[in-house]
Amino acid sequence: MTMIDTSEGEKAATAAELSSQRPLTGLARLLTAIAAVASIVMAVYLIFGVGPLLQWFVPLETQYFYVLLGLLLPIVFLMYPMNAGARDRTPWYDWTLALAACAIPFYFAFRGNDMLNEGWEYDSPMHAKVLSFAMWAIVLEALRRAGGTAIFAICLVVSLYPIFAGYVPGVLGGQSVAPEVTAGFHIFGTESILGIPMNAFANLVIGFLVFGIALQMTGGGAFFLNLAFSLLGGRRGGPAKVAIFSSGLMGSMSGSVITNVLTTGVLTIPAMKRVGFRPAYAGGVEACASTGGVLMPPVMGATAFVMASFIEIPYAQIVVAAIFPSLLYYLGLFLQIDAYSAREKMKGLPASELPRIGRVLLDGWFYITIFVVLMVMLLYLQREAQAPFYATAALLLINQFSGAHRWAWKDLEAFVVAVGRLFAELAAILAGVGLIIGALSLSGKIGSITYTLVQLAGDNILLLLLMGAVTSFILGIGMTVTAAYLFLAVTLAPALTGQGLDKLAVHLFLLYWGMISFITPPVALGAYAAASIAKSSPMKTGLEAMRLGSIIYFVPFFFVLNPALIGNGQFGEIVVVLVSAIAGIALLCAGLQGYLWGVGALDGNGLFAWPGRVLLCLSGIVLALPGSEYIGFTHWELLEIAAALGVAGVGLAWMGRRRGHAAAAA
Repeated sequence: MTMIDTSEGEKAATAAELSSQRPLTGLARLLTAIAAVASIVMAVYLIFGVGPLLQWFVPLETQYFYVLLGLLLPIVFLMYPMNAGARDRTPWYDWTLALAACAIPFYFAFRGNDMLNEGWEYDSPMHAKVLSFAMWAIVLEALRRAGGTAIFAICLVVSLYPIFAGYVPGVLGGQSVAPEVTAGFHIFGTESILGIPMNAFANLVIGFLVFGIALQMTGGGAFFLNLAFSLLGGRRGGPAKVAIFSSGLMGSMSGSVITNVLTTGVLTIPAMKRVGFRPAYAGGVEACASTGGVLMPPVMGATAFVMASFIEIPYAQIVVAAIFPSLLYYLGLFLQIDAYSAREKMKGLPASELPRIGRVLLDGWFYITIFVVLMVMLLYLQREAQAPFYATAALLLINQFSGAHRWAWKDLEAFVVAVGRLFAELAAILAGVGLIIGALSLSGKIGSITYTLVQLAGDNILLLLLMGAVTSFILGIGMTVTAAYLFLAVTLAPALTGQGLDKLAVHLFLLYWGMISFITPPVALGAYAAASIAKSSPMKTGLEAMRLGSIIYFVPFFFVLNPALIGNGQFGEIVVVLVSAIAGIALLCAGLQGYLWGVGALDGNGLFAWPGRVLLCLSGIVLALPGSEYIGFTHWELLEIAAALGVAGVGLAWMGRRRGHAAAAA
């Protein structure tokens, strides 16, 4: 019996994350720690209502946002060099930018009441106009360093759009807005850098980021991996099933596909190869498992919190809605792996090499307890903003008394610095992304873009959905998932909801399709990260990931066309839709992997086997597709079509298998 150590994977993930950053030492490290602690204290002060309770000062929400930006944006200029050549030192101009990034927002926070009373958003004093342009440039440069050139270029162009709208031809043309008015709207208004993304970060995301880092640094990753190995490691294709289970749980903590791949992949991918999985297949499994982890409740990625703020619903409602689609995705991945393992006659790892479930639970019982506490507070008590702080406090307290991962002062310092790094990176990205919403709001183009999209689609909902899926995928290549989601949430989502589709289902649809670029060539960043561990071809790994994760291409269409699949509907309909989806996914997986439970391998005579597999795939898709008015078929009509396709597919596959056996015997 051996307990799995994740330290090497965590080191690899940390090294990958820090490869583009400067090492924070001396004064820069101290400032990062101060910024992290101050941000947490401010969040707790406001979220828990300490000010009114003790009759102390309560800042305006905009003042709170400015202070957060003044604390965190300077850290971006200390963390990220302007270019690769300045990675070993912090030059004077980065210190100057850091000072300006601190001073300007703090000045705006100090003048918060004057800003509100005098309407600076539309007519500010001359010095404030100058500072607003400087702040605009600082936010864009921080975005470039933290998010990359692609998202910087997009946000730069869109943020400037109101100034040049009068010169743009066609449907995107509009009335130009004066540069100083545009700058004032971006910096002093509540719909741009201080808008929905920053609101979600300040009021929801901070607590969950702290919880995720605390969970990782107290050994949560090792616990989940050991739990997965103890439960599934010995079964056929065990290491691949371990990857699904552990990466799904790890994704909730890290919120990053690449970090997830590097943390768990260094253990699961070699184990998969050892029991017989091809390198590209093993890498594809890990890429798919890690991608789905970011969509797995209860702690989804930052985009889910932004979504909650954007459509003004409790985060807990998004958690509940995401449960069925994420489980269906992982079910599809699990069934494909099981079918592949059965067809290839694979075994699991020896029991002597696996940790015992009793020992794992004894060592890490409190991680499960903390997750239960978090779920109760989210779903039952409806205290989503406060829940992660309670969960973090309980986790750290239990950790100090459990003895397994007790922190010393250096561990606490490393935790605080890691929190500061993550806060700074995300604040820069979300503030920059806010410029997109601000520009579209100021120019008044949201309504006209929506109208144009509906006109182009000719009121065809399926065509609108296809346009949304393709656009989400393309935007997900060059932008963060949050940026891609927000852009479509303000442009395409109104067109879809205006056609009668469920609002939450539409927004989840956009979120899911924004994630798909992580496993879809030619980009497939998650697959390429896994390929580096598997020592396989990145393109082959991406293609395997695309096939293994094929369910994610269909599930968003299923739940957006019938929201019963996200729990919105009558109980009977929810049961019918869910059971049909499970059965359909099982048939689709059988066709994709060439193995049908109860029949065996479908790799006999090619004249019959391949057509049989194609019909099985079609049968699975039709069966999983929920009946609705938009499709034009009821559940029972789809069931009849699926049954006919399935019977034909199984019959052909069976004939191919019989002929294959006969040929082999001859």
